Amino acid sequence: MDSIISKNYSQIQKFNVSRETCNDFESLIGMIQEKNREINIISQKTSEKEAIRERHIIDSVQIIDFIDLNSNTTSDLGSGGGMPGLIIAILMKRLKKSMKIKLFEKSYHKCVFLKEVSKKLKLNTEIIQKDIFKIKNIETGTIMSRAFKPMPIILDLIQKNFGKYKNIILFMGKSGRKILNDTLEIWNLDYEEKKSLTSKDSFLLNIKNMEKKI
Repeated sequence: MDSIISKNYSQIQKFNVSRETCNDFESLIGMIQEKNREINIISQKTSEKEAIRERHIIDSVQIIDFIDLNSNTTSDLGSGGGMPGLIIAILMKRLKKSMKIKLFEKSYHKCVFLKEVSKKLKLNTEIIQKDIFKIKNIETGTIMSRAFKPMPIILDLIQKNFGKYKNIILFMGKSGRKILNDTLEIWNLDYEEKKSLTSKDSFLLNIKNMEKKI
């Protein structure tokens, strides 16, 4: 296991990820693969161990520097298979933070999976099986979203449904630059960018303040 960790998680060692945390990641990979035989937790194209590590786990870990660690909660919108929500919850075990990770997911079957993982890995999570577009006055620290909805829809959702939050983390893919530029036509955003560790065409956004122009 130690050789697997040193080889496959070398990209995130700068975040001081422990061996125990990587062991949890490996357990998660096994649970994803097992459940993926029943339902689509993740795409079959990225269901091999190496792909899960690179495309999902490492991709999620890299946002840890943007998480507001002084807040009691962090929220994952449209959590799906738990990336990044479960990954951040696993990292929080090492950081010994009392922060609860709230995973908003509408699918019953995916919520069952999220609960199974949380129980097995002893994660401080709350699985909320509801349509987040119908929940009002949500309060949280960091909001994170990965492969959920287009950026303008997410910003509208946060403006309308969240009463209080600290910052927003978004994963931007190959078309992310155009999406960001188009969004800036509608929104004033106070943000910073971070180049993705897993794709030369992708980047992360950390939005601290936003105001709609229209």
